[in-house]
Amino acid sequence: MTYGFETLAIHAGQKPEPRTGAVVPPIFQTSTYAQDGVGAPREGYEYSRSGNPTRDALQQCLAALEGGHTALAFASGLAAEDTLLRTVCQPGDHVVIPDDAYGGTYRLFARVAQRWGVSWTAAKVSDVDAVRAAIEPGRTKLVWLETPTNPLLGIADIAALAAVAHDAQARLVVDNTFASPYLQQPLALGADIVVHSTTKYVGGHSDVVGGALVTADAELGAELAYHQNAMGAINGPFDAWLTLRGVKTLGVRMDRHCDNAERVAEFLTRHKAVAQVLYPGLPDHPGHETAAKQMRRFGGMVSFRATGGEAHAVEICNRTKVFVLAESLGGVESLIEHPGRMTHASAAGSPLEVPADLVRLSVGIETVDDLLADLAQALA
Repeated sequence: MTYGFETLAIHAGQKPEPRTGAVVPPIFQTSTYAQDGVGAPREGYEYSRSGNPTRDALQQCLAALEGGHTALAFASGLAAEDTLLRTVCQPGDHVVIPDDAYGGTYRLFARVAQRWGVSWTAAKVSDVDAVRAAIEPGRTKLVWLETPTNPLLGIADIAALAAVAHDAQARLVVDNTFASPYLQQPLALGADIVVHSTTKYVGGHSDVVGGALVTADAELGAELAYHQNAMGAINGPFDAWLTLRGVKTLGVRMDRHCDNAERVAEFLTRHKAVAQVLYPGLPDHPGHETAAKQMRRFGGMVSFRATGGEAHAVEICNRTKVFVLAESLGGVESLIEHPGRMTHASAAGSPLEVPADLVRLSVGIETVDDLLADLAQALA
């Protein structure tokens, strides 16, 4: 039987615990497991780096939500990205990344992977021809997308770029953090691997850090699982439990995030202190039609550029009262930040440097009139 998204979020990988009937999966807070004999671990569990029932429940749920065969949970989104890179790349290989990628992703490529002989080229992922031109035939192993991108909310055509990547014998990776599996399912559109910072919308409550990889290819999934164990960047059972707790309400939370973000974006387009609003739900956004084709709705992230330049953008960030000045995103509370000085500071002076007048909002699920009033007084 085929179940709906919300049913899977609540039940996939989460059968009642067999001994007591507990409807919530227990936290198996253990490092090791008693074995039934030498070389005979019970149900395959021997050591919690290699396998843990709480983490397994989360992984099974994430695989179901993304329509994948294998999902793997990690200590952070960057831990997931690093494991992926070292699984599929080797010295001499090349990767195409977004020209406005998340600052931590850029840092991983430019400061870490590049030292080990993996080169990269930044391309505008909303431009299929630009991505095609950035591929180095025979060397490019990954085409890496964010859609929407962080923080400029660009939209990449996943199906079109999957075809481009596969023509070059490269794999397509989609960071689905901004959309979440509720709004977008890249594997169904031809992507090979989905990346998440589960810290964000999947967890949803700003109380746990984590990451995930999901793939539809069983063989690739086995390779990634081997490296997950060999490299050891797993999340602990309590973190897995918190993330699984959060994912149960992902659908209802995302609906409210989207409702509120649409109102915020509309408000900002009419304000004289705002020079430009970046939100794929606006009809004049260059990626609006593509986003409407591949997303259920347009998400809870809104960026805008302040008319008064960098100083004005910083002042706006410092003036809000309901929007909390903080990095990260995707929690139930609304956050505001200045990417150039905060999440994307590592990209300063690089091809991925973000505009100094940019403000990024993670629109939460509060009463929307309170959010609008807060922005009005901060922009005044």
